[in-house]
Order: sequence, then structure tokens, then C-alpha cells
Amino acid sequence: MSQPSLITLTDPRSPAAEAFRTLRTNIYFSGLDRSIHTLLVTTVAPVEGKSLTLANLAVAMAQGDKRTILVDTDLRRPTLHTLFGLNNDKGLTSLFIDAKGPIEPALKDVKVPNLQVLTSGPLPPNPAEVLGSQRMLDVIVALKQRADIVLFDAPPVIAVTDAAVLGTRVDGMVLVVDAGQTRREHAKRAKEQLEKLNIRIVGAVLNGASVDNTLGGY
Repeated sequence: MSQPSLITLTDPRSPAAEAFRTLRTNIYFSGLDRSIHTLLVTTVAPVEGKSLTLANLAVAMAQGDKRTILVDTDLRRPTLHTLFGLNNDKGLTSLFIDAKGPIEPALKDVKVPNLQVLTSGPLPPNPAEVLGSQRMLDVIVALKQRADIVLFDAPPVIAVTDAAVLGTRVDGMVLVVDAGQTRREHAKRAKEQLEKLNIRIVGAVLNGASVDNTLGGY
């Protein structure tokens, strides 16, 4: 299995990998008063590296001795199976073929201790309806029983309703924004849209920011 883009694996001593460990710690602290067992990561607009960010966060969580399940709920443009080099013939959507059948998710090991991935599976014609169904609630419950934290990858907030639908069913949401790319008005609109639905925004991740070299090794 090759994971050239997962910096938490390829260069764990790098500043970027340390940033993901810091993000992991900040999420832990965010859950002191209200626990975070399920967390959704999405973006304001398309193409902002959310899946890669989430994959690295999942590795950092697993390396921190947390049983971690990473779920691809981007049922429009799934990429987690590509990042981890996994087959996507079976996945999340396979659990919806028999809506009354037992929930036995096809969790895949990725040679990272404590980490399993549930790929998207075949893409459905109605992603928002799938994510908003009672079956999806049952799937979330089943996944929570198998892990300390369950991370969900979802499409951009502004583009489609999927992230908002799923956001009402998890403990928190993290927004990924891109330095110099994400428009302020889009970020503001996404935040307002999510707050109207009482979705808990844990925080934001800024991608593509310049490194401050004056800090030396710190």
C-alpha cells in the first residue's frame, strides 16, 4: 500500500505532521464539556484538500491510541479509497441495499494500527436522501460501537446539502478553508447556514498557510 501524500506517515517528524497532532489535541480539548465521538470534516467550496486533511487527521488520531474509523460519506466525489489504495466495490452504500438487514460495515484495515476505513461504495443517485435516512442513523450508531472516534468526509457545504444533512447527526463539524482561495463571503455564508441548523462547528483548519521560519525548530 502506498500513501505518498499522507505526511503523518511519510514524514512524521515534519512541521506539517506536527500540525495534525496539534489539531488532534485541539479536538480533544473541544470535547471536554461535550464529548466528540463523531466528527464530520467538510469544506466551504470544492477543491480545498479536505479528504487529504481528514486522512492525515485520522492517522494522527490512530497514532494517539484512539480506535479510529474513517468514513467516506462524500457520495459524489469519493477519494479516500484512492488515498489509501483500497478497493471501493463495497462500502457505506452497500449497507443500504438491504435496508432491514444487519449492519456489518465492510471496514478495511490500512496497516495503521487503530485505523480502519469505510469507503463510499457504489455511488447512489440520491446522496442526500441516503445520508438523511433512518438507516444512516443506525449505521452511525453501529460505527460508534466499534471505535473511540468516527470521522466522516463530506462534500462542500455550499455546493450541496449533504454535509448539512449529516452534520445534524454528528457531535461536531470541522471546516477546511484554503489560504488565498476560500472567499470570505463563502465562508461566512457556510457558517451561517450551519448555525441555522444548530450544527456544532468545532473549528476550522487553514490549508496552504505560509510557514513562519522565524520560529526555528518550534
